[in-house]
Amino acid sequence: MPIKNQVIEVETDKGISIYNLTPQIVEILKATSIKNGQVLVFSRHTTTALAINEYEERLLEDIKVHLRTLAPESGNYLHNDLHLRDVPPDEPMNAHSHLMAMMLSNSEIIPIVEGQLALGTWQSVLFFDLDGPRKRTVFVQISGE
Repeated sequence: MPIKNQVIEVETDKGISIYNLTPQIVEILKATSIKNGQVLVFSRHTTTALAINEYEERLLEDIKVHLRTLAPESGNYLHNDLHLRDVPPDEPMNAHSHLMAMMLSNSEIIPIVEGQLALGTWQSVLFFDLDGPRKRTVFVQISGE
């Protein structure tokens, strides 16, 4: 069974930012001979996440508001007691970002049928950086026949 591994790099914006990775995943799939199988998309950071949902501007803002409500940046988090931990000098206070990431997912699997992602009409693969700006990587593995 053929397997194709690739990394998508994303330069993210400040705070919570959401990116549609579907076009990049489609291009990676097109470069293979795989017609039926699956795509694994895996977020490689503890303050990033993935979800399959609609990529619509107003919904994206609603998602950001909802995440900030669940884990506000101003919360009293033990992880933010940086003076009690051995951390690099540029370590951010980002406990809220870790908590948001735990409420989402770090991976998604999308079926491939006849060379196409089997996503629904309004579905997109969304990548969330909850602690930007940073350079992030997302691992993509396509397998099948």
